[in-house]
Amino acid sequence: MAKGHRTKIKRERNELKDTRPKAHGRFLRVSDLKARVVLRQIKGKGVAEAEAILRYSPRYAAYLIGKVLKSAAANAENNMGLSADKLYVEDAIANKGSTYGSRFRMRPRAKGRGYRIERKYSHITVILNERR
Repeated sequence: MAKGHRTKIKRERNELKDTRPKAHGRFLRVSDLKARVVLRQIKGKGVAEAEAILRYSPRYAAYLIGKVLKSAAANAENNMGLSADKLYVEDAIANKGSTYGSRFRMRPRAKGRGYRIERKYSHITVILNERR
């Protein structure tokens, strides 16, 4: 059982909440390993520099991460009133999503067997912060 009244519990939980601006891209059709390659390139960079890196990257994951990054920057400016010039990518995470898809496909294998083709999805989170 929880200790204390509901409002006290919520107040304590909200004090511990992370207040950095962020955005989540969920169920994106890219492998988490391929997304992490691109995320390593932009971690620690300013938002403008990170957008430039993603714009000229040949990887498909860069396009998806660019959309999440723009969303995080818009959240920081509109919801938190932070300056766009001072923002930088503090953390960028790619977690594994589901490995199924809307369709199940089979790849023919030896001896009449069939192996399932797995379509990997990922959840991408971009967390920004303001330089002091």
